[in-house]
Amino acid sequence: MSFARSLPVIVSILTILTVAFLRERSRTLAVIFGTMPINLPLTLWITFGGATDSVATIAAFVRSLVLGLLATFLWLAVVWLVVRIGWGLLAAVASAYAVWGVLIAVFLAFGVLSINR
Repeated sequence: MSFARSLPVIVSILTILTVAFLRERSRTLAVIFGTMPINLPLTLWITFGGATDSVATIAAFVRSLVLGLLATFLWLAVVWLVVRIGWGLLAAVASAYAVWGVLIAVFLAFGVLSINR
């Protein structure tokens, strides 16, 4: 495996390690590193790096990323709401994934996450 192919994995691991290191030192910095848009460029790089896909295909992919982010924001809102009403973290995360999964299924059923090549 070449360095260029390994770099996204290395960056992801370094991000996780950075958040783990910062969690007790500065929760604010942990939030900043935890929410920085690292996965999006890595996803684009892994999917299209060196490829000769059309601009329309890449644009459709990015549109689907936006829809995926909407589902992720809903996931986060559910975690926040469920924790606020007193549920534990595990129950909150499980509930949020259930809601996220339903929304993703709806997106797939309506064909808005499909990307034609």
